[in-house]
Amino acid sequence: GDQDHSDITTKLFEDLSGAGKSIGVLTSGGDAQGMNAAVRAVVRMGIYVGAKVYFIHEGYQGMVDGGDNIEEASWESVSSMLQVGGTVIGSARCKEFRSHEGRLKAAHQLVLRGITNLCVIGGDGSLTGANLFREEWSGLLEELVQQGLIDEEAAQNNSELHIVGMVGSIDNDFCGTDMTIGTDSALHRIIEVVDAIMTTAQSHQRTFVLEVMGRHCGYLALVSALACGADWVLIPEMPPEDGWEEHMCQKLSENRADKKRLNIIIVAEGAIDCHNKPITTNHIKELVVSCLGFDTRVTILGHVQRGGTPSAFDRILASRMGVEAVLALLEASDSTPACVVSLCGNQAVRLPLMECVQMVSAYVSLIFCRSFENNLNTYKLLSYHKADSELPNSSFNVAVLNVGAPAAGMNAAVRSAVRVGIKEGHKMFAVNDGFEGFYNGQIKEITWGDVAGWTGQGGSILGTKRTLPAKHLDKIAEQIRIHNINALLVIGGFEAFECLLQLYEARTSHEDFCIPMCMLPATISNNVPGTDLSIGADTSLNAIVETCDRIKQSASGTKRRVFIIETMGGYCGYLASVGGLAAGADTVYIYEEPFDIRDLQSNVEHLTEKMKTGIQRGLVLRNENSNENFTTDFIYQLYSEEGKGVFDCRKNVLGHMQQGGAPSPFDRNFGTKIAAKAIQWISRKLKESYKDGKVFANTEDTACLLGMRRRTMAFQPVVQLKDETDFAHRIPKEQWWLKLHPLMKILAKYKTSYDVSDSGQLEPVTRVRPKKAD
Repeated sequence: GDQDHSDITTKLFEDLSGAGKSIGVLTSGGDAQGMNAAVRAVVRMGIYVGAKVYFIHEGYQGMVDGGDNIEEASWESVSSMLQVGGTVIGSARCKEFRSHEGRLKAAHQLVLRGITNLCVIGGDGSLTGANLFREEWSGLLEELVQQGLIDEEAAQNNSELHIVGMVGSIDNDFCGTDMTIGTDSALHRIIEVVDAIMTTAQSHQRTFVLEVMGRHCGYLALVSALACGADWVLIPEMPPEDGWEEHMCQKLSENRADKKRLNIIIVAEGAIDCHNKPITTNHIKELVVSCLGFDTRVTILGHVQRGGTPSAFDRILASRMGVEAVLALLEASDSTPACVVSLCGNQAVRLPLMECVQMVSAYVSLIFCRSFENNLNTYKLLSYHKADSELPNSSFNVAVLNVGAPAAGMNAAVRSAVRVGIKEGHKMFAVNDGFEGFYNGQIKEITWGDVAGWTGQGGSILGTKRTLPAKHLDKIAEQIRIHNINALLVIGGFEAFECLLQLYEARTSHEDFCIPMCMLPATISNNVPGTDLSIGADTSLNAIVETCDRIKQSASGTKRRVFIIETMGGYCGYLASVGGLAAGADTVYIYEEPFDIRDLQSNVEHLTEKMKTGIQRGLVLRNENSNENFTTDFIYQLYSEEGKGVFDCRKNVLGHMQQGGAPSPFDRNFGTKIAAKAIQWISRKLKESYKDGKVFANTEDTACLLGMRRRTMAFQPVVQLKDETDFAHRIPKEQWWLKLHPLMKILAKYKTSYDVSDSGQLEPVTRVRPKKAD
């Protein structure tokens, strides 16, 4: 039964003891936001499994110099570093470690302390260095013995060096990883700047040329261009053809003619033309001024991109990777290759470090990872508006609507759907106010220019309602006939899922609903079956994390204090649980994990213990529907009473600020990409179901939800998702993020069982060849 299964997995984790092992953690190369979260996770997980953990300050330089640079870490020593950008333990680019002598000194320093496990957080250079160090290790020990610096016994005891890498680099220039630590935060900085610049450019009808970081890799430039709807982007991976200057200027003037008051051009610092000549921001400015006479300004973002607090995504990524790194070190033997831990889609993976590094060096100018290619294709789809005469004419009409509560990123999805639809030759229709607007006939054609500038807008511009279609089927069918709607794209949360089910089931009585229908999950609660993530949840997590940071800071300098914070999410504990992981909560209460008075009592005792150390504040998150009797007020009063004389309490209900705000880069991007994919699916289904002059689609696979599952995006018939759904509580029956819940507990010093059966297995790096763009 299930019981045995959980015993096996817990045994597995308990077997992985770190007793007698020493782990050194260092950050090296350029800094990146989220490195501290990774260091914190390595230290706490290491201590949790019984190992000793050492900070190695100032990267490899500290390893070479030894002395105070290598110090033992304690649980408390990594407190409060989660929300700090950069790296607290310092990083340096170290020339000495590149020499044999330098590595010999480093080996000596490690052997003196018995450190034979290294966790290296850095870019490709740092990881290449680590790999070489490991290959030379036994040779270095022999030399140290010969020179009389260590004895034979020490050489025996430290004969194996294990290395696990984590990629911390804002460029996202590492093959095999979907996202490197720091990339998402760098995008946050860029998007904040672009959003701010857009308002001033709007006032003066200006053109802005922005330079972002990326000497060999255009990832930041490309994704930020996608996330802010830039007019033009220049990246090293795609040198523009000869004559690009005219092409660009023509595009800019067309956009101005299209009632657009501003232009944004984004340039990666390493951009080149097809003759390998650098393309500078000033060159572009001169071009625009001489060719078009537009008022043009240049802004170079520089080190702003490396700064600031890490985003929620980077904190979660780094915390997951840090724990995964310690597990990989515990499982390593002399026969396993050094590995890199990373995320592929939503799945933790381990990749042989050497293969990754070789691929990076082989590909310096062309690092085409899967996500890079997807971004590129989406950008091309959305940015060039061909003249109407050049477009294919499909004579199909596709309607787009929003359902449920607003979620940041909905507008990006609508914009993307409208533009891709127009490119595919369809006529696009926008429906205002969800299905209520639908049956009232609030349906009108929407054009390319209508959705300009929508990417960065929060909420839902089309308007959204929770109305379900079941009671208004006749009227909705009538509107489908009047406007001759051939396909439907519904963007929304759990209601949208219910709507699609109702329309699917109404096909038996109304032939008008026999059209392709697709749903995109967009809800801050992330409670839709069939997908790991939904549009809007990332923005909401960032709002929660930012507020928790501020609340925690308000307690600095005061006496001991515990904050009880209530989050949204309906019955789904995603925001509370994952937000708790990112904000460094001590306890999280969610509906999915029932708790009773004994749990509450032990949580209070846990906090009382914590207050005896140097850390004098606590953070408790409670999902709004986690328990109908243990309300936020009840928990607040309980903690206040039980904590008398030790700590005082404050409570805070975050409320609707979790639903508002400009969408995060992740949500803009996610919304843009899945909407483009959905429209391409709709086009295929329309072609397949067009017979005798009309569209007729009544199979299960023509009413789908497009979701992200582990590593892939999948179209799933909504009717097949019914069994996976708990309709009473509006949540999926199985939720992947519950596996992250124990991580939060471990990092908050609770003894718990962590299911390692899901941790990454070593696998080869798959290479994605750049396909010729269509």
